[in-house]
Amino acid sequence: MAEILTNDNFDQETSEGVVLVDMYADWCGPCKMIAPIIEELAKEVTDAKVVKVDVDASPEIGAKFQVRSIPTFILLKDGELVERVVGAKNDKQFYLDLIESAK
Repeated sequence: MAEILTNDNFDQETSEGVVLVDMYADWCGPCKMIAPIIEELAKEVTDAKVVKVDVDASPEIGAKFQVRSIPTFILLKDGELVERVVGAKNDKQFYLDLIESAK
């Protein structure tokens, strides 16, 4: 299962390596649609992290990355923003390629 990060552990958990962050909310339909793919990625990807941030529970993280709509996917490398994807892409390979592009 993808780890859910909060304001308390976000910086520590994303400071090293490649991290794909799914910015979501429980009430978001497209977020629910993409959730199974994100969970598969979290289990399958071993050389990067796949995590989630509930923007309602941790609004400071959403504000830090200027998240205006969800889902938004933030790709980080060593804590630095590499790429941002707004909207759900119902294609696991898209996310795998995205993660690979940051290595």
